Amino acid sequence: MSTNVSPLEADDTIAFMGAVGSNSDLACRQSCPYMHTLPCPGFEDVFEAVSTGKAALGMIPIENSQAGRVAEIHNLLPRSNLHIVGEYFQHIEHCLLAPKGATLATIKDVYSHPQGLLQCREHLRELKLTTHTHSSTAQAAADVAQWKDVTKAAIASPLAGELYGLSVLKEHMQDSENNVTVFIIIAREPIDPEPQENENSGKIMTTLLFTIRNIPAALYKSLGGFATNGVNILKLESYIPGGTMRESAQFFLTLEGHPRERNVQLALEELGFFCKKVTVLGVYPADPKRFD
Repeated sequence: MSTNVSPLEADDTIAFMGAVGSNSDLACRQSCPYMHTLPCPGFEDVFEAVSTGKAALGMIPIENSQAGRVAEIHNLLPRSNLHIVGEYFQHIEHCLLAPKGATLATIKDVYSHPQGLLQCREHLRELKLTTHTHSSTAQAAADVAQWKDVTKAAIASPLAGELYGLSVLKEHMQDSENNVTVFIIIAREPIDPEPQENENSGKIMTTLLFTIRNIPAALYKSLGGFATNGVNILKLESYIPGGTMRESAQFFLTLEGHPRERNVQLALEELGFFCKKVTVLGVYPADPKRFD
C-alpha cells in the first residue's frame, strides 16, 4: 500500500481494495466525488489506512446480489475499532474492452476476475470467446492495454476503459441487470445522525454484532423483541470468529431504525438479556436505493 499521502491529503482520501479503475474505485468516486481514492492490495490494508490516518474513509464491499456476501469482512470489522458511517449501493456494469483497432471479429481471448467472467458467462458464450482468469477486472484492463493485441480483451468497468485508453466493444455484458454490490463506508469516529422524524426524512440504519448465551433457544428468544416491537431486520448473518468451532457463533445484524427510537431501545434491551455481548458497529443514513 502506498504511504505517500500527506496528513492534509489524508483528510480528503478514501481507501478501497483493488486497482485503479476497479468497481470499488468507481464506487468511491461516485459516492464521494470530492475525495481522492487510495488503492490498497487487500482489505486489511484498507482498514490499516483508515486506522492510521492515511485515509479519512474506507469503502468495503459486504455483499453482491449475484455472488453473495464477502465473508472476511465480518472478521476484520469487529477487530478494527472502526465504525460504519454510511452505505452505498452500486449497480455493476461490465464492458468488453479492447485496444484501439480491435473489433468483435478480431477478439479471441478475454481476461477478467473470476466473478466478472461468471457474471458475463452467457454473453461470452454467445461471442465464442476463450476466458482467462485474472487477479482483478481493473488489472485485466491494464494488462490488455499494455499488450496492445487486437485478439485480447478484458471484462471491466467503463472507468477502467477510460483510464487505460481502451475501446468499448460491447456495453452491458453482465447477464443480469440486477447486479448490485453493497458497500459500507468506514471511519475512525462514529457519527450520530438524528432518528427518522417522518416519512420524508432519510431512513437510519443500525448495524451490530452480538454473541448469544449458551442456553436453549437463545437466538429465537433474542430476536423476539424485534418482532414484538415492530423493528425491521434487514440483514442477519452468523459466522464463527477465527474459523474454529470451539468459539461461540456470532451474529451480524442490520436493522432499520435508530437506537434512540423507543421501539428499537426495547428490542435491543431484550436482545441483551440473551447475549454475552452486543457491539454497535455503526448508526448511519441508509442509501435511498435500498428502498427503491
